Amino acid sequence: MAKGRRNLGELGVEEMIRAGLSLDEARAFHEAVKGAIGRTGGGSSPDPKELWRQLSEGRVLKPSHPHALHQLVYYTVYSHWDVSTQGPPLYWFPSPLQSKSTNLGRMMEIHGPKLLGTSYKDPITSFSLFQKFSVQHPEVYWSIVLKELSVIFREDPKCILDTTDKSKHGGTWLSGSVLNIAECCLLPTDCPRKQNDSIAVVWRNEGSDDSPINRMTLREFREQVMVVANALDTMFSKGDAIAIDMPMTVTAVIIYLAIVLAGMVVVSIADSFAAREIATRLRVSKAKGIFTQDFIVRGGRKFPLYSRVLEANPCKAIVVPSIGNDVGVQLRKHDLSWQDFLSRVAHLPRSSYYVPFYQPMESVTNILFSSGTTGDPKAIPWTQLSPIRSAADGWAHVNIQPGDVYCWPTNLGWVMGPILLYSCFLTGATLALYHGSPLSRGFGKFVQDAGVTHLGTVPSIVKAWKTTRCMDGLDWTNIKSFASTGEASNVDDDLWLSSRAFYKPVIECCGGTELASSYIQGSPLQPQAFGAFSTASMTTGFVILDDRGVPLHLRRHGDIIKRTVGGYFVVQGRADDTMNLGGIKTSSVEIERACDRADENILETAAVSVSPVTGGPEQLVIFVVLKKGSICNADQLKMKFSRAIQRDLNPLFKVSLVKIVPEFPRTASNKLLRRVLRDQIKHQLSMPSRL
Repeated sequence: MAKGRRNLGELGVEEMIRAGLSLDEARAFHEAVKGAIGRTGGGSSPDPKELWRQLSEGRVLKPSHPHALHQLVYYTVYSHWDVSTQGPPLYWFPSPLQSKSTNLGRMMEIHGPKLLGTSYKDPITSFSLFQKFSVQHPEVYWSIVLKELSVIFREDPKCILDTTDKSKHGGTWLSGSVLNIAECCLLPTDCPRKQNDSIAVVWRNEGSDDSPINRMTLREFREQVMVVANALDTMFSKGDAIAIDMPMTVTAVIIYLAIVLAGMVVVSIADSFAAREIATRLRVSKAKGIFTQDFIVRGGRKFPLYSRVLEANPCKAIVVPSIGNDVGVQLRKHDLSWQDFLSRVAHLPRSSYYVPFYQPMESVTNILFSSGTTGDPKAIPWTQLSPIRSAADGWAHVNIQPGDVYCWPTNLGWVMGPILLYSCFLTGATLALYHGSPLSRGFGKFVQDAGVTHLGTVPSIVKAWKTTRCMDGLDWTNIKSFASTGEASNVDDDLWLSSRAFYKPVIECCGGTELASSYIQGSPLQPQAFGAFSTASMTTGFVILDDRGVPLHLRRHGDIIKRTVGGYFVVQGRADDTMNLGGIKTSSVEIERACDRADENILETAAVSVSPVTGGPEQLVIFVVLKKGSICNADQLKMKFSRAIQRDLNPLFKVSLVKIVPEFPRTASNKLLRRVLRDQIKHQLSMPSRL
């Protein structure tokens, strides 16, 4: 990677050829670079930010150029940049004109002069001031945002925020209101603009990458949801908890909204979980039934899912076929195939019509799970308020608008699944789903063919795309912005991602399942830096705590966050013993429980996760103390640990390193000091001789 200390103007044609250009391409690019330098007006020493702006906005660097060229130019432009005094280098800058057409910018242009008085200038200049106003006057902000989202009340709220009951910390939001949040997703509205013939969902199946995109209008989608809601009423009662454990397909989304429409509660279970984890979630939620698939199809291979669910010994299961119309497994007597489930309402004269079950705002509609540090996972109840909060984040920070196509490879078992669903249907955007692996070129072609305008990611997925070069030659220039969450981002991976769409912003998001939103994000009204957050979310105020816990938030979070010069924030990993592996949070205790039984020579294990020196997703490291007199090979233990973790916890987890040590550091009360082990491995990995 070229990170020299020279100026961009000193780069020659030969270096551009070494970066992957032909002679003619290198000469043309060299001239284009000289033109960009001239437009900065800075002579031989232009301002790096202005030079990068000229290069990116002038589309001098193209998605078709080799990544080595993008690296050469970016790192050369900022080679003299001092992060300690100037903050992180910026790569994207909001346009004064376009900023006024963003959701938040349009709101600020209308209401800013009245709410901020003479302090209001324009959406970019006044963004931070308006964000602070939203923290100090959340009821004013929310009264405006509610009119922008597809929220239809059966009974209007008495007020936006009721603080009369002092026992309820933070007050009661939208008290007295009655609605069905699923109905809000399904009905046409004027604001946001949603019509019956608007495209609600687009999708494609893996293996059909050259076939036309499948599309479903809002009317067609609503009718299918209502058929499922009617069928649910033949088997379950209002308030029953019903699990979904299957990939995030069109059918899964229909089932999700049908459960909510019928006044029941969705239990979200990720399709990657082992049987033991499925059983725990079914027990904790007291689920009365579960929707699942016979198999998961990836890369032309079938992976059993129904059999894993059976091992969890659930109550009644409704099984959706992964391919075709018939399930490919033998079902238990009391289980139903998808076709048999739907046939229960075939006799109804209007099976595609359903009267929603209306409930107070505080009614629970979804139970999600967040891994605790010990014992059972924490059940996180979502009320009808949660979807509104999550959609408002997408509206304000990702700038999701009617007509946009929003895609994010995720699952209904993780918080991003419901967030994506509601962010589309409550803003008038189209939900884009790929029924297959997001690591394949097929996914990238779907993004191209579906005309995706906003693409959500997890950093480890981006790293895989960049490493395998599976997206080379695809056209992603329809994308207006990317979004990223789940892990710490790697600057160079984000450089690659942003360059696929002529350097569109990558909006970083960090939040929690219990929040139904992010507390810190990027914004289309602020310049953006790779791998960094630029602002607290709208209506969110927080302070940074130092190492002693002294305020430097109203909510204490498990992430260590560094505030940089210029007001940007960088997440540096977990502060506790909770890990983030591939975007999935788990605990050291759960990992260690699986590893301790992997080999009879093991006395005890300690699991920690560390971020690579170059940044990016966390890596799992297992420390091992052997029984006295035992001898083991670290590489063999690594294989055994990986198998045990993938069998008992999650098939997506993998062990990066095993280190055998004579003993573990402990406190005076014999508590294991994982922090010390984490620091040791960080130090080891930072030494070049050990890389």
